Amino acid sequence: MPTLRLDDFDLYYETAGSGTPLLFIHGLGSSARDWAPQTAAFAKDHFVIAVDLRGHGRSGDPAGPYSIAGFARDITRLLDHLACGPAHVVGVSLGGGIAFQLALDAPERVRSLVVVNSAPEMILRTAMQKFAIWQRRKLVKWLGLPRFGRILSRKLFPDDPAQADAFAGHFATNRERPYTDTLNALIGWSIIDRLGEICMPTLILAADQDYTPVAFKQDYTARIPGAKLVVIPDSRHALPMERPEAFNRALAAFLERHR
Repeated sequence: MPTLRLDDFDLYYETAGSGTPLLFIHGLGSSARDWAPQTAAFAKDHFVIAVDLRGHGRSGDPAGPYSIAGFARDITRLLDHLACGPAHVVGVSLGGGIAFQLALDAPERVRSLVVVNSAPEMILRTAMQKFAIWQRRKLVKWLGLPRFGRILSRKLFPDDPAQADAFAGHFATNRERPYTDTLNALIGWSIIDRLGEICMPTLILAADQDYTPVAFKQDYTARIPGAKLVVIPDSRHALPMERPEAFNRALAAFLERHR
């Protein structure tokens, strides 16, 4: 299994195919394996890279605290290691935040940017937002990650019990301390005031039934020069897994325009 030694831990990654680099960054509690439908589809024409972020999947669990900028530096070092040139970068949820950070901190590494069901900040401004994070922390602590994952999977895939069970099984392999450290890295993070600096072609992909409303994504898309928003109907937060065909079509169309 390919790994890259980064200071005090090993970063796991997978590659497939050849051609223009295409990097996938997963969400909180996920891993590279959840990009399997995309790897199979895009490795025909691209050098596909999927990474397990620090504290996730088959990567190591370095001591915290973690930060979004730190995750982006890990990705930068991986791209340097692979010496593959700038990549089309696709990130979902947490991965979308890391992709935003990478595009700002290392724009020479990013050929184009695709952000899926994510946001350029996670500032807890309302009582409901603060309660949601408090509730998640308490559920993880009281129930443990395997049981919490089963609850989460039913919300992400309410119409597909087999997909929900598969996600819950993968989620159960998470470790509580790095999971919490990653959640903490998101709280208070923001690059929203820097969106105007993003200089590469950008696609914002949104599920119509995501946690955050489409209107919020419309607002921040308008702040990114030349960015386009595409909304996938009848889909939820785990869009690339729940609706892989629709997701792949939207991504392929964007990549074709920016070959």
